[in-house]
Amino acid sequence: MTKVLISLPYKHEIKIDYGTRIKDIFEEYMPETKAIAARVNNELVSLSYKVEFNSIIEPISLEDKEGNIIYKATLCFILAMATQEDRIITELVIGHSLGDGYYYTKRDFSDISEQKIKQLEKKMREIISGNLEIKRTVLSYQDAIELFKKRGQYQTEKLLKFKNQNKIPVYKCNNYYDITTVALLPRTGYIQDFKLQKYNNGFILRFPQEPTKRIDSSLSPPEKLFEIYKQYKEWGKSIGVSSVGDLNTFVQERKEREFIQIAEYLQETKISQIATKLAEDSNNVKIVLIAGPSSSGKTTFSKKLSMYLRVMGLKPLAISLDDYFQPREKTPLDEDGNYDFESLYALDLEALNIDLLALMEGKAIPRRVFDFKKGEPRYLDKKLQIPSDGIIVVEGIHALNEELTAKIPHENKKKIYISALTQLNLDDHNRIPTTDNRLIRRMVRDSQFRAKTALDTLKMWPSVRRGEERNIFPFQEEADFIFNSALDYELSVLKVLAEPLLRSVKPYHREYLEATRLLGFLDNFLPISPQYVPGRSILREFIGDSEFHY
Repeated sequence: MTKVLISLPYKHEIKIDYGTRIKDIFEEYMPETKAIAARVNNELVSLSYKVEFNSIIEPISLEDKEGNIIYKATLCFILAMATQEDRIITELVIGHSLGDGYYYTKRDFSDISEQKIKQLEKKMREIISGNLEIKRTVLSYQDAIELFKKRGQYQTEKLLKFKNQNKIPVYKCNNYYDITTVALLPRTGYIQDFKLQKYNNGFILRFPQEPTKRIDSSLSPPEKLFEIYKQYKEWGKSIGVSSVGDLNTFVQERKEREFIQIAEYLQETKISQIATKLAEDSNNVKIVLIAGPSSSGKTTFSKKLSMYLRVMGLKPLAISLDDYFQPREKTPLDEDGNYDFESLYALDLEALNIDLLALMEGKAIPRRVFDFKKGEPRYLDKKLQIPSDGIIVVEGIHALNEELTAKIPHENKKKIYISALTQLNLDDHNRIPTTDNRLIRRMVRDSQFRAKTALDTLKMWPSVRRGEERNIFPFQEEADFIFNSALDYELSVLKVLAEPLLRSVKPYHREYLEATRLLGFLDNFLPISPQYVPGRSILREFIGDSEFHY
């Protein structure tokens, strides 16, 4: 029999039979491991994966970051399986992340009763207690189409119709089949904790933040963010585009330009509505504070908002928080002893508040800029002053944090939170994470304007995410307005630019796992030419050729 050479952690190279499954390798050579999946040449695979070439293999446990992702994906799989087997709740659709879980609702948004939710949870626990095997297999393209059509999984069928692989990987448990975007746990019994909790017309599938721990008893979903998601879900349903399959159908029928116009007009309308409300309260509101996570489109939004404010007779003055950094010697350090420029206290809060109060009183102040080479602020001869009909626009990661502008009265400021909250799903059981949308935006922008490779962006992304979790997300519910910067057509455009960048990440790079996952994700979208994107679109901030200057 043909042999292949493998390398395991802390082991010498070992020769194994061609086609040996990962689980059999671990059982023989690493019986102490608690693996639930594996990295094979930096690709995430299930334990049922067959090794057919020389490979470096690493076990993945529930304690690993990837283990957390697999745990959540498996819970979603079990929920969908429970629904299919007992038909407890028909036409159930996964939604966005909410609190410590995912929000589910019926396709028509009709109410799901507490009784039905309890029945579904009971069925899920039966499946978990049965410790059933979850196995990865492949079906021919035509067999997969017919299977999901027969089972009434029409969104999955529609998604697959726009693919052209001759074999489709699926996961099977008992007689239930489904596609997933990541590997799953080998057995249902690996699930240790979950909860279904009624919320609004649907429920939240709650999971522990770490698979080996318990779920927090309290739940405080972000209500303002939920309302925005709900509005956009209803909008998507009204125009007939709620999934990637729906979007691909528009592209196939050459209706993408019409859809782009609708999506862009919706955004323009939302910005106009925010500007109108600010103008109506302009006697009191003197400062607008704008914050959002990386690649949410804050810069273009701020420019658009300022434009609309001018239309309404106000004169916006932009203040950059970057100009209010502390001198380098006063910058706080992180746990590794490096300068923590993302800390709130890296900013000179006292100087900022003094300047803002002076501007609100109509006084002229010296314009402050920060010299990043010297690591110190300096003041220009040019003065800043706003007229009686002026309004100050401040944009930065800490803008929602009340401590940033603690000396400014509440009635004199309004806060705006921006994020890319796509309402599209891949299909009824597989969601599109907002984080993926922003990561792909950033990757394209970094390549276009910052001379960074996809590998560079992927390496820095975990650090960016940690900063967001600490400095932005805890304050999102303090916003007076929430603006959704996602454009439901954008991933079809970004695909054209992102795929060549992601292919530059090679199997010997640690980030290859994430690169291949994103490539697989983008493969679901039919491409849309970037030339169709309007010059004033927020998307132009990332792909280039914007009519705005940055």
